[in-house]
Formats: sequence, structure tokens, C-alpha cells
Amino acid sequence: MVACLITEVVMTFMFLIIILGATDSRAPKGLAPVAIGLGLTLIHLISIPVTNTSVNPARSTGPALFVGDWAVGQLWMFWAAPIVGAILAGVVYKWLGSEDA
Repeated sequence: MVACLITEVVMTFMFLIIILGATDSRAPKGLAPVAIGLGLTLIHLISIPVTNTSVNPARSTGPALFVGDWAVGQLWMFWAAPIVGAILAGVVYKWLGSEDA
């Protein structure tokens, strides 16, 4: 379960770094959809075999409620990991994008 949690955090972190970088004012215009789409594809190709990730926490909630038992027990991970990954990505991107870096 720890490996799944770490994988979810890292995947969300990397996806947010891609999004923030592609939509930054310094990035080439018009290429953000390509970068974001390819990043999302790569995340699915890497993380679905490892954690059965859905990338969207709301998407994980519906099936977990229908399955019940063990799926609901793991549901917290599919909500907490993206939040932690997003916070880390925001902090790191702000630090990397600052003039002092």
C-alpha cells in the first residue's frame, strides 16, 4: 500500500509540473494541450498496471462505493495522494520559477 501511495503522489506531482510548465507565460504558445495530453497518457501507461489509478479521485469514489469493503478502505489514498502531490508540485514549481532559483 505504501508503494501505491508513493506512486500516486509522484504521478500527481509530475502531472502538475507538466501542466504548470506548459501553461506558464514563458512556455511556447499553443503546445500546452500536446504536453498535457502526452503527460496524462504516460501517467496512465505507467500507473494503471501498478496501482489501478484513475488519476481523478472522483472517478475512484464511484466504483469503490459499489465494491465496498476493501475498496472503500483504500479510497482515502486516491484522495489524499493527489492533494499531497499537487501541494508539492505547487511549492516546487514556485521555487523553480522564481527569479532567485
